[in-house]
Parts: sequence; C-alpha cells; structure tokens
Amino acid sequence: MPASPSTARAINDRLALRFLRDEGPLTAGQLKSLTGLSRPSVADLVDRLQESGLIRVVGEAGAQRRGPNARLYGLVADRAHLAALDVRTHSVSVVVTDLLGAVLAEAALPMDPRHAEGDPGPAVERAAALLERTVADAGATKLHSVGIGAPGLIDPHTGELRDSSGLPAWHRRLVAALQQRLTAAVRVENETNVAAVAEQREGAARDRDTFVLLWLGEGVGAALVLDGELRRGASGGAGEIGFLPVPGTGGLPSATGCDGGFHALAGSAAITALAARHGLVPGADGGPVPAGAVAVRTALATGADAFLDALAGRIALGAASVSAVLDPGCVVLGGETGRAGGADLAARVEARLGELSPLRTEVRAGLLGGAAVLRGALLTVRDAAQDELFGPARTTG
Repeated sequence: MPASPSTARAINDRLALRFLRDEGPLTAGQLKSLTGLSRPSVADLVDRLQESGLIRVVGEAGAQRRGPNARLYGLVADRAHLAALDVRTHSVSVVVTDLLGAVLAEAALPMDPRHAEGDPGPAVERAAALLERTVADAGATKLHSVGIGAPGLIDPHTGELRDSSGLPAWHRRLVAALQQRLTAAVRVENETNVAAVAEQREGAARDRDTFVLLWLGEGVGAALVLDGELRRGASGGAGEIGFLPVPGTGGLPSATGCDGGFHALAGSAAITALAARHGLVPGADGGPVPAGAVAVRTALATGADAFLDALAGRIALGAASVSAVLDPGCVVLGGETGRAGGADLAARVEARLGELSPLRTEVRAGLLGGAAVLRGALLTVRDAAQDELFGPARTTG
C-alpha cells in the first residue's frame, strides 16, 4: 500500500533533517540531490521545517550566487540543550551543549572518598547542584536530556544503575535524584560502553565496526561493539572483565568482589604495585589521573622496558580471553592507562597476544583516555535527543 501524502511528507522531512544533521548546513539544491526529491517538493519541505522551527537560514553557499537555492539551511541548534556527566568514585564532570554538540559550559568537582560509605545524601546534593549550576552558567533554558556515564551494571530492562558491590551508594541515588529534580530525560549508561562509543566515533576505532574496548583506568572493564552494535548482554554485564579468572592473581574472583580476577592484574593499584617491584618511582601528575597511568607514563619516559613488558603480559591475558571468545580482530586499550601507554604499550600487548592466541588481533591505543566517558555520554544523549526531535535515521531505496 503506498504511503499517504502526510506520511510521505513526514518521511521526507525526517530524511532531510538527517542529512542536515550528518552533513551540516545545506542548500535546497543539495537537499534535492541527496533526497532525490523534486525541486517543488524540496521547496515545500524547507518551508514546513522553517515554520516548525526545526531549521533556519544560516548563510549563503557563495557570494557569486543569489536566490533561494544559494541559501544555506541548518538545524536550529538552540531548540534544545543537552548535558552529560562522567560520574566517578571520586569526581563528577559535567558538560552542557546545544543540540548540535557545541559546548556552552563545563565543570568538574572532586568528591570526598568518605561519601563512598554512610549517608549518600550530601554527595548526591553536591553532584546535582554542580549540574544545575553548569546548566545555569550555560544559559540553557531548554534542557532536553541528561546523559550519564557511570561505573556499574545497567539493567537492560529498566535502564537503571544496579546495586553493585564496591561502588558508592550515591551513584544510584544520583540518577533518581536528577529524575525527580529535572524535567529533562535522564539516561544512564555504563562508563566503558560510552567510552567505546566515543572511541568509535571520534577516536581510535573510527574505521572499525567490530572491536573491543579494554578499559584500563582506576579499574578495568570492556565494551563490545560487534557489527556496529554495542552489546550489553542479557543482564547488562557484558564486558565485566574485572571478574575474569586469569592466572597470576593468586586467587579467584567471587560474586561480591573481583580481587582475584583480571582487576588484580591490570587495575591501577595493581599496576602501581608492579611498578614498585621494578623499582619504578612514578613522578607527580596533575589532575585526577590514576596512579597506574602515571606509572606507565614514567616508565615510558625512563625506558623501564622490564616493567612495560611485564604489564603488557598481564594485559594480554585479558585480551587473549576476549579474543578467544569473540574474535573481534581489534582491541583498543582505553582509559587513562591505555592512553598513557600509547602506541608503545599497544605494540607490546599485541606481540604478547600473538604468542597466546592463533587469532590475529590488532591492538591499538585509545586516543581519548578518560575524557572518552564524558564525550561518549554526550554523543549518546545527543543521538537520542536528535532522534526524538527529528526522527530516527531512515534509508532510501
């Protein structure tokens, strides 16, 4: 059955909005070429979208040309505002942008480690107040959505952060508190998953639709991107590689702790202890950088090859297990430690991995480091907001 005229117009409008989102400002002539619509249909479409407040004239295609087709049309970026949060155990970072992702304000706040225990109320209030101040500083009067990247398991059925051992209670309380205080939609996603989104869109995995991000920061984790889709698992726990049983830990993980798992080899505290055993004294580093990342940076600066090889062997154990099960073809070393190690550590891990597995797996250094969480949370919430306001992506033919 052919689409009704109103349905056809809606499909065409969404298609044009998608091109304007992905390609940037376009002329009516360019929209005609991209959509395959007739000139009158494009003219009607442009009029409808302008009247709806979705697009506006943002310039001209060239000074030598005049007339309607020379006008450049772009999405109305201030139609809605977005916020993203990177929620760590000891800090919260916030960014507020317009609908197209232009940064309007950003801020960060350290959190007292004592908030990990006891009454979560003060920590929740500090984090919520930081978001509200940053939104006010940005002049964002149309806050549409808030995206949160946080450690822990996200229930795939409810979208809520689950109670996880070792994580402060204020993490879970924060999501509920923001949902109560704001009219904006609040979406939460695992920090490693959003980091993988950022590395695929803007970082080390831009040419890959199948890869695994191995997060190396204060703790460890993994994100699985298979055939272009982020895979969360039946319970939201895909990639909880800190619990992976591996040799060399002197024990086994349990349902309530990952101390005997891969975390005991590649977490920040474990890396720092390994550095000490190799006589490495890490230098100071500004900002909230995990001590393990500082140790790796110091090792590279001082040529501590024995330490770097030992660390690469540890990381390769986790990577080999992932490779044996998923055969992703590419592992990205993300997080602060992955970025600190750069191409040198990645090459060492790839060489050791080649000795452990017959499956060829490229190992790359993440390009975004810890910043990937905030960036990924923003990209995720921006996609959702644009889909809601402009319609989901559609294909022709």
